Amino acid sequence: MSPLSSTPPTLAIVGASYAGVQLAASARDAGFDGRILMFGDEPHLPYQRPPLSKGLLTGKTTVAALALKSADFYREARIEHVPDMRVSHIDPAAHRLTLADGSTLAWDWLALATGARCRALPMPGAGLQGVHALRSLDDALALDEAAHKGKRVCVIGGGFIGLEVAAALAGRGLEVTVVELGSRLLSRAVTPEISRFVASLHAAHCVRVLCNSAVQAIHGHAGKVSAVELESGECLGCDLVVAGIGVVPNDELARAAGIVCANGIVTDALGRTSAPGVLAIGDCAATPNPHAAEPDTPLRLESIQVANDLARAAASLIAGQPQACIAVPWFWSDQYDAKLQMAGLMSPTDDVVVRGDPASGRFSVFCLRDGCIAAVQTVSRPADHMLGRKLVAARTAIAADTLADPDFDPRTLIPR
Repeated sequence: MSPLSSTPPTLAIVGASYAGVQLAASARDAGFDGRILMFGDEPHLPYQRPPLSKGLLTGKTTVAALALKSADFYREARIEHVPDMRVSHIDPAAHRLTLADGSTLAWDWLALATGARCRALPMPGAGLQGVHALRSLDDALALDEAAHKGKRVCVIGGGFIGLEVAAALAGRGLEVTVVELGSRLLSRAVTPEISRFVASLHAAHCVRVLCNSAVQAIHGHAGKVSAVELESGECLGCDLVVAGIGVVPNDELARAAGIVCANGIVTDALGRTSAPGVLAIGDCAATPNPHAAEPDTPLRLESIQVANDLARAAASLIAGQPQACIAVPWFWSDQYDAKLQMAGLMSPTDDVVVRGDPASGRFSVFCLRDGCIAAVQTVSRPADHMLGRKLVAARTAIAADTLADPDFDPRTLIPR
């Protein structure tokens, strides 16, 4: 049911990526028959983002193949996609938003799917030509063009985006160095066992990985990057820099409107914010997750699956049949010929059980919390990943020594 009584009701969606598109589609599927407008700040139709750091940079994916939905879909579903239009202000009390061109729109439901932006490099030289970030299609196209001309690249940040870019560019023959501030790669997302494998994987492809290393400055010549200087004093000569030091949630609209934010726009499991009628979904939303070590603490997860699931939950609320988001979070990353897949949310205090031999390039890591399977991380073992999602969802209890036995079959843990 709409929070206002206007006929027909209007759903305004700020943001045109996975969460926004999923909400619009799911609201229609659930029977919402009002007007749906989706405002995007890019000129393109909504597109897939994971291939930007994977297939697009390797040449395996074309720009034409990136569209999430065709133009016909939006027309047939009566979803008004408004490209290249920024929302400059929202007024939850008046149920009205203001666009960058000065026009206004009254809404019954407002969904903030504003996503996140790349964290800026906090050092001298960050604005030199040849310094890139990767978030949008235009970012990816600019990086692809620069890679055709470059020979040596320094990737700042050993997270998923940085490492996927490193793998793609190394595969194109560039000399790649990864600089990571922390003691290991992917330290916030994966176990040390997975980190060690990923480091060895990049080393095997001639990528130099420098952990415990901080960038002091980026140097240039004639306005173009020429080197990255580390705090150790070492200078890494390069003609291309890619920054992958994380993202910042786009929660400015919500903050300005007095909506509660804490590393993102705080919501419940249906996407509801502190303002009636205002929802938040996708990378901008911080939502409690029942599979986290602290399930009542709002958590911002940068995941397509999480964005889509929360969007479906929000759509169910709009349609008057609320179904909270409780799905197990899962993620993936492609680097070279290895597929890293994760299900659940690990904690640094989890007990870890490794199944399989990391040296083979195919193994799984199970994370146990309070005697139950809380997360499963796999390398090129898709069957274990699918099994892991079921085991995490069921909070399956298992002794660590039993799980560590190579003769034990985890499939027996699934009820018949």
